[in-house]
Amino acid sequence: MRRSLGIALALVVLVAGVVTADGEQGKVTKYGKELTLKETTKVSKIMAEPDAYHDKRVVVEGTIVDVCKKRGCWIKIASDREHETIMFKVADGVMVFPLESKGKFVRAEGVVFRRHLTKEEIEEHKKAEGKACEGCATAVIMIKGDGAVVTDAPPVAH
Repeated sequence: MRRSLGIALALVVLVAGVVTADGEQGKVTKYGKELTLKETTKVSKIMAEPDAYHDKRVVVEGTIVDVCKKRGCWIKIASDREHETIMFKVADGVMVFPLESKGKFVRAEGVVFRRHLTKEEIEEHKKAEGKACEGCATAVIMIKGDGAVVTDAPPVAH
């Protein structure tokens, strides 16, 4: 009976894709797959050259500034450039980011996705914004997420 309970608990942890531990940055929570890339790409570089990064695997890092309130299926990561973010999106249920993740530091890995918006989508966005929308986006740029590590604070350089 105990063995069955232990196996069931292990499966729940594996299915959820979340591992929590305490490290020098405070609480460390891992979501999804292990991060494989060592080099970090700045969010500002991706946003400045989205076509160059389309379909490329990257690791980004920054503060989580927003979390999906319905299913926890995406987070917005602050860029190194003020007022700029990138969305890190996962399939519903693959990883679930709690609302409490907002304000924490993340290293996240996935594939950059860029899709140009149609004229109709841009017009729809302008209507939703209720203004002329001078700087409206003409493309969707995000990272299709595979794995993330969330900590209370950025790593300390040694």
